Amino acid sequence: MSANERTGRHFTVAVFVVHEGEILLHFHRKLRMWLPPGGHIEKDELPDDAAVREVFEEAGIEVELVGERREDVAEPRQLFRPAGIQLENIGPNHEHIDLIYFAKPKDSTELHGENDGDMTGWYGPKGWNSMSVNAEVRGWCERAIAALGEN
Repeated sequence: MSANERTGRHFTVAVFVVHEGEILLHFHRKLRMWLPPGGHIEKDELPDDAAVREVFEEAGIEVELVGERREDVAEPRQLFRPAGIQLENIGPNHEHIDLIYFAKPKDSTELHGENDGDMTGWYGPKGWNSMSVNAEVRGWCERAIAALGEN
C-alpha cells in the first residue's frame, strides 16, 4: 500500500495476550518500540476477526478474545467490546482509531509467526523497565494482567 493510501484515519487493533502473568510483545523495528500484536482492520473484516488474525500472523498462536459481549443471543452476532479505544497520531494526516483487546492463548503458547525470533516473546512486569516499554503500552499490559489474572 502506498503512502498516499495510508493517509487519513484507519481502524486498527492491538491485542494484549496474557499467559501466566506475562504479555505477548514484540519489538517493532520501524517504530523502535515494544508493542503487542496488532495492525489494520482489512476491508469488510470484523474487528474481532482482525484481532485474532493479527496475533496469529505475528506470533503463530491462536487466541480467544476475553471481555464483555452478550452471550444470551445468537443473532445478531455479538462482538467483543474493546477494552479501550484510542486515537493515535501516526504522522501528518495519518491517525489510527485503535481498538484495544485482551486475549488468552487457546492452546499452545509456542511462537511461530512472522515476528518469530525477532524479540517476540512473553514478557512480565519485571522485564518492562529494562525493555523501555513506554507508559501507554505498560498501562494496557497492567490492565490486561489485572483483568485476566494469571490464567
